[in-house]
Amino acid sequence: MTRLRWPSWMPVDPYIVLLLGTVGLAALFPAHGTGADVASGASTAAIAFLFFLYGARLSTREAMDGLRHWRLHLTVLACTFLVFPVLGLAARGLVPMVLTQPLYQGLLFLTLVPSTIQSSIAFTSIARGNVPAAICAGSFSSLVGILVTPLLAAVLLGGSGGGFSADSLVKIVLQLLVPFLAGQVLRRWIGGFVARHKKVLGLVDRGSILLVVYTAFSEGMTRGIWHQVSPARLGALLGVEAVLLAVMLGLTWYGGRMLGFPREDRIAIQFAGSKKSLASGLPMASVLFGAHASLAVLPLMLFHQMQLMVCAVIAKRRARDPEAAGEPAGPAAASRATVGTGSR
Repeated sequence: MTRLRWPSWMPVDPYIVLLLGTVGLAALFPAHGTGADVASGASTAAIAFLFFLYGARLSTREAMDGLRHWRLHLTVLACTFLVFPVLGLAARGLVPMVLTQPLYQGLLFLTLVPSTIQSSIAFTSIARGNVPAAICAGSFSSLVGILVTPLLAAVLLGGSGGGFSADSLVKIVLQLLVPFLAGQVLRRWIGGFVARHKKVLGLVDRGSILLVVYTAFSEGMTRGIWHQVSPARLGALLGVEAVLLAVMLGLTWYGGRMLGFPREDRIAIQFAGSKKSLASGLPMASVLFGAHASLAVLPLMLFHQMQLMVCAVIAKRRARDPEAAGEPAGPAAASRATVGTGSR
């Protein structure tokens, strides 16, 4: 039987299509009453399971080996958790003329989310960059983000974050950190199983995130939150995010050059340091923002699709750079056949 494939010419990530379809489903058939309680409970369980799998997948040995390239990893972490939030705070001046306060809060939350893993590796590979460094940088960012993102949200969003409080921090620990640590502890026994069933568990990952999105947007619909957003505001948000992405792509590339990194490392820095993880951000937003999560994750969903489209073009162009011509295939070429762009 022939397997259906997403057309290569289609510029939209198929997972984004599923996410948008889930949003449409929540708009037409939001969960009410008992159904909402069931969806909320299932979403909570799905978030915990997601981070349990993240812990089970992360090889502690590989992460420790990657520490030898500490300058690159510190650069990516600084871009993700320092430069991005500074730009997010600077966007406060756009309220209320360009962005509403809820959309700005979502934009600021976007700047606090960890970097991607899967797509950073894929684009680094296509561009003939340092793939092992991209793997470690993305893994470190995700690991650090479990702790740093909620703390930054507490400091920068505070009580205005749509329900963020000390109770939210406790929920983060119980729903995200504890399952992650449990996955790390059990990895020596279940790591092989997780690796052998990576594709199936990947579908579980994405299905869980779709459930989180449906629950968040259902609650937003029942509370009438979406009446706060107009097409003009959405257009303004897209424009602001385009500028944000352009600035980060420029800073990571030229900043890496100023810091003396070779071309292969600058590629890894650019793709790992300029992107944000939808897979990590959605569950965190659900825990942090509660009923306001639908508006909080909207900027992240839009930014995710934008970064995939723009970085795909940049990666292909980097692969045709004169500096890349004649390079041996190396680990990057070996990775191209196996790594996808995904949602992480």
